[in-house]
Amino acid sequence: MEAYKEEFIHFMIDCSVLRFGDFVTKSGRKTPFFVNTGFYRTGAQLAKLGEYYAEAIHAQFGDTPFDILFGPAYKGIPLSVATSIALSRLYGKEVGYCADRKEAKDHGEKGNLLGAPIEDGSRVLIIEDVTTAGTSIRETHPLITSQAKDVQVIGLVVSVDRQERGTGEASALQELSTEFSMPTTAIVTMTDVVECLFNRPYKEKVYIDEERKHQIDAYYAEYGAK
Repeated sequence: MEAYKEEFIHFMIDCSVLRFGDFVTKSGRKTPFFVNTGFYRTGAQLAKLGEYYAEAIHAQFGDTPFDILFGPAYKGIPLSVATSIALSRLYGKEVGYCADRKEAKDHGEKGNLLGAPIEDGSRVLIIEDVTTAGTSIRETHPLITSQAKDVQVIGLVVSVDRQERGTGEASALQELSTEFSMPTTAIVTMTDVVECLFNRPYKEKVYIDEERKHQIDAYYAEYGAK
């Protein structure tokens, strides 16, 4: 596993974004782990988060040109800003950030987008926090491509791939990749998380012991992507 991935997993724990216990997802699934990116709350945390996204983008899309980093409202807005800054600082890659508004603005900078404009021939990379069912991307993709002529969505990057079934047997990321003919990637997968933490203490605490590993395995036996 690449060093930045292990560092990111520890970073999520430090920020209380990645937690283990007994939770219920919005879809009603009982899960032994939970990822809540709303706990990235400080400037230092967002700056570091942008760097992790930038590293994942560089690893997956390093040779693929794109002009705009699009973050769906609302959580995607700070992600697009922080990551565009990190791409510039770490890799000298200048891209615009763009996000949507839930309600169109009728004065000043009118319209339903803020940030860099999507123009004819724009190449756009979507940045998300966590994609479980893919609903927001299915709304975002046509919004982006309808802004101008020949707009190309070159891919999608998320922080954590939960590796759960989407609408079918494949994961949500796999389904989106097939549906929109675009590559998808994540900073880490839950397989990475288990590999990093299983019976390996972090700051003198074991987050995934034998019992927790059994719970995670049982969860993926029921809900995991095929």
